[in-house]
Order: sequence, then C-alpha cells, then structure tokens
Amino acid sequence: MKQVDVKAIRIHPEDTVAVAVHPLKKGETIVIGDFAVTVLEDIGGGHKVALTGTGKGEPVIKYGSPMGVATKDIAVGEHVHTHNTSTRLSEHDEYHYDLNVRDAFQQEADRRAKRREDSIPTIEAFERTDGKIGIRNEIWIVPTVGCVNMTAEQLVKWAEKNLPKNEHYEGTYAWTHPFGCSQLGEDHETTRTILAGLVRHPNAGGVLVLSLGCENNTPESFQELLGEVDPKRVKFLTTQEVEDELEASHALIRELYDEMQNDVRMPVGMDRLIVGFKCGGSDGYSGITANPLVGYFCDELTAMGGTGILTEVPEMFGAEQLLMNRAKDEAVYEKIVALIKDFKRYFVKHGQVVYENPSPGNKKGGITTLEEKSLGCIQKGGKAIITDVVPYGGQVHKRGLTLLSGPGNDIVSTTALTAAGAHIILFTTGRGTPLGSPVPTVKIASNTALAEKKPHWIDFDAERLLREEQDVVVDDFIDMMREIAGGKKLAKNEEHGYREISIFKDGVVL
Repeated sequence: MKQVDVKAIRIHPEDTVAVAVHPLKKGETIVIGDFAVTVLEDIGGGHKVALTGTGKGEPVIKYGSPMGVATKDIAVGEHVHTHNTSTRLSEHDEYHYDLNVRDAFQQEADRRAKRREDSIPTIEAFERTDGKIGIRNEIWIVPTVGCVNMTAEQLVKWAEKNLPKNEHYEGTYAWTHPFGCSQLGEDHETTRTILAGLVRHPNAGGVLVLSLGCENNTPESFQELLGEVDPKRVKFLTTQEVEDELEASHALIRELYDEMQNDVRMPVGMDRLIVGFKCGGSDGYSGITANPLVGYFCDELTAMGGTGILTEVPEMFGAEQLLMNRAKDEAVYEKIVALIKDFKRYFVKHGQVVYENPSPGNKKGGITTLEEKSLGCIQKGGKAIITDVVPYGGQVHKRGLTLLSGPGNDIVSTTALTAAGAHIILFTTGRGTPLGSPVPTVKIASNTALAEKKPHWIDFDAERLLREEQDVVVDDFIDMMREIAGGKKLAKNEEHGYREISIFKDGVVL
C-alpha cells in the first residue's frame, strides 16, 4: 500500500471515491491510476473526493463495499460527505455464511502460520501459577462497591510513599467505579463479572478486594463468583468489620508486596500474548493507516498462535457480513449473527436507530456514515479467522481472533477488553485521546500531525505506512510491542498516569 507523494488514495480497485492524503484545492488535478480528476471544491485531508459520477440512490463504494448511498447526484471531483451521502443501514438486515470466502481466508491464515512457525519472537513476562502470563506485576485494589472508592485511593497514595518500586513490583492502582449496590438484575451481574475479570487479571501480581459490607455485591457472594483464588495473591477486606480499615489494608498490601518480591520476568513466546483492539476519535486516515497497521499486527500475532480481541459491536454494523464470512465454522458464524442482532435489539429497545453514529469529531475528520466507520474499524482484525465470540464481561479462552460484545464507548470497551484478559490494548485514533485502561493502552495515530502535536499521548505514528515499506513499519511496530510487553518501555498512558475503568449499565439505579 506504499504510496509516496500522492494527493489522494483509492483504497480498493472498485472504490468510487478516493481519500485526500492532504487538503485538496479547488481546481487542482489528482491522478490515481486511470483517473485524472479535477477537484471541484476545497476538500480537507482525510475527506473523500468522487472518482466517478454517482447518481442519486446509487451506492458510494469505499474499501470495496457500499459505505452509503448518494442522496443527490454526485459529480466527478466533488466532495463526498454528509451533504450528499447517507447510510443504507436498517435494523433488519439478513445474513449468510459463505464457505468459499471462509476457505480463502483460512488458506491465507494457514500460509501465514506456516511462515511464522519457526520465527515466534519472545517477550519477558511473569509466569503465573494458573498457566497464564502477566506483562506487568502490579498490585490492584478492586472495590466491590463505589462507597469505598476514596479508601482505595488513599491506599494507593500510601503505597506510593511506602512501597518502593523495583523489578518485582511496578506500582499499586485502584479501579474505582460508582456501582456494586443499588443495581438490579443484569446490571448487577455485569458489574460483578467485570470486577471478577479484573481480580483474575494476570497483570496483577497481587489484588486487594475492598468491600464495605452492606452492599448488594456482598463480600460473600463476590468471593463465590470468583471461585478458587491464590490466597497469597488475592486478599479480601470488609471495611465495616475492622476498626481501622486503612491500617488493616496496609498490612494486607504489604503481604502482597512481600510475596511479589519472588516474581521475575522470564522469556516466553509472543504467542502467549492476548491483545485487545480499539479505536476512538477516528478520522479519514484511520482506515488507511492506523487500523490497517493493527490489522497487519493481528495477522502476525494470530499466525504465531497468539490471541486478538475485537469489540465495539455498533462499529461492526454495515461491515458485519465481512466478519461473518471469516467465522471458523458455522457455530461461530451463528454466534456472530446473535452478537449483532442482540446489540441491534438493544438500540431498538431504547428507541434508537442503529446508525446514529459517527460522532461529530468523526464527521469533522472525514467519516460520513456508520458503514464507512465500520468498514475501517474492522480492519483492526486484519484477515484473521474468527475463532470465538464471548459476551460482555466474558473472558477469552481460545487462541486466534475473538469478538467481544460491548459498545463503542472508549472507556467502557477498554475496560471490557481488560476484564476479558487482554494484556495490552492497541488503540487507534485520528483525533487523539489521553485515555488509558488498567493495562498498557498503546495509542496509534492515524496521521503524523497528531503524533507530532501530542507526543505525550501517542506511541506510534501509523502514517508512516504512506511513506515507507509496509514490512519495515510492521516490524518496527512489533519491536515496540515487544518492548512494552516486556516491561522495557511504558505505554504513554502508563507514563503519564492515564488509567481508569467504566462499567456498562442498561437499567434502573435504586
């Protein structure tokens, strides 16, 4: 895909539009293949210019698929955006499973795996007794209810002053939230399953589960949900049961700290890494730089035998059929259909249309419809075969690419990816965000201007794909991932202290 000194890019041979690499001026001519197009109006970088005439009611094609329909006649050289293009989505799409397409993707995946079988890189990680690996060795404080949030935060401040960081211990963090009580039914169980996923996370070398004592998420019921845990690694404190909850917590945290002094990083295969994929604040470059880069990485990771997780179900709408045809088998295909239809029902239940997206920032960056956003979004999953689908709050158990139920909201989805077991999250962005999850949240800029403007947010500049050979950029990206996963380098969110959680809710608060 390397194109140097071009004014616009046609992503797929069947596309009727091209994406402006830099702003285009009215009257200038762009040459793309057999097309010589005179630009009819000023067009911003990341926005689309028509390569062919499109009549009212005809599809506008990008990524080789319909990204919307023309709401009026569109002339060659015209700006293609919300003023002349609209969504084609509805709540009642029908799906099918094309085995021929699946077989072609499977054959390609097999070839990648064959090339990778003798060249799996290593990372330095912490081996856990349950067979998992952790790429960080931190103490996590997990409140069962929002009432003890401030207690948890005071404990973090105490740990910062009293527990020196070293190669065995990398810090103490509290994952505060407003829930755990006054919730009913599904919301209550959602909170509990997300918190349980955090307690079990292998990046935590030690966990303090902090309770109040009278919440709906009772200490007893939460411990029952967790099941068997290592008592040396997971401690429990109910604050109503002790005279001085801070002093009692200090003692438990010191026990965790002392136990972790025996932990050391060991070389392990990169195939044991679980990586979550997320995008936020997309722009017109996202689908030609940042998301494809993550897709190339996903293909390499799954070829090694590693695991990727793709979420943001509403940002699959309009591109879901492409994912369904990559399902490992018909059972996985049916799970994807259920995943999409369940989320559409969620929209309908609340009286909302499924296509109420993209955001104002997305539109300003050049994204016109949800289909266009989705077609770019799913590129983070590369061409990998989808091996499983798990519900919101569920954890990943199969290698390969897993789809995780969850919304597009940045902090909700990164929290879900963490609870599902992601060691690290790749977060692509065209607009920029400092947001971080409990695990390293690697920010990948879709454009160089953002990477240069926000170096304290951005870890990698994906616009390099437009200037350099793809293999060089991908290899550099894998090297950076090995450094971050191996603890030799912090992601920018870790370096600057951007780490938080948010839990999905859909019902009544008492």
